[in-house]
Amino acid sequence: MSEWTAEERRLVEWLADMDEDDALALAKRMLLEDRVDPLHVLGLCRAAMDIVGKRFEEGEYFLPELVLAGEMLENVGAIAKPLIKQGGNEAAKLGRVLIGTVHGDLHDIGKNIVTFMLDINGFEVKDIGVDVPVQTFIDEIKAYRPDVVGLSGFLTLAFDSMKETISAFDAAGLRKGFKIMIGGGQIDETVRAYTGADAFGVNAVEAVSLCRGWMGVAA
Repeated sequence: MSEWTAEERRLVEWLADMDEDDALALAKRMLLEDRVDPLHVLGLCRAAMDIVGKRFEEGEYFLPELVLAGEMLENVGAIAKPLIKQGGNEAAKLGRVLIGTVHGDLHDIGKNIVTFMLDINGFEVKDIGVDVPVQTFIDEIKAYRPDVVGLSGFLTLAFDSMKETISAFDAAGLRKGFKIMIGGGQIDETVRAYTGADAFGVNAVEAVSLCRGWMGVAA
């Protein structure tokens, strides 16, 4: 945070504090008038969402705050995305990614950021939502034939759901057809090993790097 300008710090603080009107007005000005790199603005949004997530974990924020944070992110993204495409950063589709939040978990902020970042980095992404049953994942994999499956979960109980879901992929004979990444909340190497996923990412940038690596695309 120390390398940010006062204006950048203000945007992160307003987003994290749910100061919707001021935050969106500032983001709009930075993107449309000041011509700040839209990927940088989205990075500031991600930093704000990390703060929101911590406050939720600590019981300071609840579901309504998570929903509002997601809406603010979508509004900023709606302005930023066309600017990224104008800048020529959109490439031919590099691969297909199927992503969803596992059953028992309703969080989608992190998943939405990952979906957005994969999309603008040239991936075809199908987001199947939150609280997704194991069978729905299996049905969608058979229909969509993804190169990568992303399992999201914010709550610790999601780790068991991830393990169950991945085990079901093995049982259905689907596992060899794609890579599996997990993310959200307190996920680390121990959780990755427990669930049986191929890799984990602590943020959207890492998720993009994983997918690019699996598709054989240089970073």
